[in-house]
Amino acid sequence: MAKITSDELGQEPIGKILIKQAVPASIGILVMSLNVLVDSIFVGNWIGSIAIAAINVVLPVSFFIAALGMAIGIGGSSIISRALGANNREKALKTFGNQITLTLLVTVTMVALGLYYVDNLIPTFGGKGSIFEPAKIYYTIILYGVPFLALCMMGNSVIRAEGKPRFAMIAMIIPSVGNLLMDYIFIYVFDWGMHGAAWATTVGYLLCFFYVFYFFLSDNSELKIDVSHFGLDRPILREIGSLGFVTLARQAVTSITYLLMNNILFNLGGEAMVAVYAIIGRMLMFALFPVFGVTQGFLPIAGYNYGAVKYDRVKESIYTAIKYAALVATVVFVLLMIFPGEIASLFLSDRPGLSPEEIEANAFVLEHIPLAMRLVFAATPIIAIQLIGAAYFQAIGKAIPALLLTLTRQGFFFIPLILLLPNFMGEIGVWVSFCIADVLSTIVTGIFLQKEIKTELS
Repeated sequence: MAKITSDELGQEPIGKILIKQAVPASIGILVMSLNVLVDSIFVGNWIGSIAIAAINVVLPVSFFIAALGMAIGIGGSSIISRALGANNREKALKTFGNQITLTLLVTVTMVALGLYYVDNLIPTFGGKGSIFEPAKIYYTIILYGVPFLALCMMGNSVIRAEGKPRFAMIAMIIPSVGNLLMDYIFIYVFDWGMHGAAWATTVGYLLCFFYVFYFFLSDNSELKIDVSHFGLDRPILREIGSLGFVTLARQAVTSITYLLMNNILFNLGGEAMVAVYAIIGRMLMFALFPVFGVTQGFLPIAGYNYGAVKYDRVKESIYTAIKYAALVATVVFVLLMIFPGEIASLFLSDRPGLSPEEIEANAFVLEHIPLAMRLVFAATPIIAIQLIGAAYFQAIGKAIPALLLTLTRQGFFFIPLILLLPNFMGEIGVWVSFCIADVLSTIVTGIFLQKEIKTELS
């Protein structure tokens, strides 16, 4: 097989190269999303619905620390894509070395702080009542593996920036398959409960790290760094920081959203209502995998061609990515509108011997999920504009508009809505906030993107 190089990003037809980039990205995201989905099904059936709620409480903390690696990865990868497009390989190498150093420094520090404040963080994120103890078990074990996850997420973005989507896909699949296998062994066979669920996830992170480490040592990578590239360079750090902050801000707002949602829903309906949101949260990750895949595939194409001053290709990539993403989003929308109850039932145990409390919680979830899911995903067909638009500005290195558009949906619209509407509409106010935020943020992003195309790419 011929060796794939980053030059293809600037040469192949946009439709063809987008599919070549997006399909592996979509498969990788699908497998990761399936991992979260099936992991939740295993946990719900083998441990209980409260265990799903406990994991949902931990996610914003562990994901935020891991997102530091993603932020550094995406910020640096934007630089690498443009540097490769401009044939400046030394800058690409120096950027990659700085990404590794920065990821280790930041995530290890955050993990230490996260472990020190464990008893304060879990209740703050909704880990109250019977949720607290299983959440603490899961959180403590997961945090040990988070630096490896951060390095994987950083490395995955760099692999994609090199134009190697197949290897990036494999890096996403490995931890998912490893986690599910360990789930079966640790939870079902060894009966370790929440300890087993946590260790299964952590082992998956380690397996991913070993694969990414292997990739960059092999001949498959163009980025062969040496010791000199690890020294921190202030201009590169500044550029990584400004672009990476966009991703970090998005994850920070996501974590705040989880915090608010878990607490608001706990007050509205207790642990069972938090479990409803936990299932919907899994579907938000899983159902939109092809849309996120197109977005991931679009990033290196836009960045490389912008660096190579091929603006017609950049513009074509924007329209093509929106068209592809909107198509798959519509298919997802139709399926979710038809089968919400059937989807929810997959997460709930019907094994003999359930306690009255578990039976009551399961019945509550099945009753509330259908309407909630339909409202949450009501605006799904139009979200492609918002995702591709925000990704474009990040890909070309324009940090301020990328940051503003990234924060538009959750920060500027969704959070104010969930703080306001439940006071008047109760539970319905929570769920309807999702689609209102999607519509408003799509309108804002569309205006910004169209102005950019007319003034900068024409």
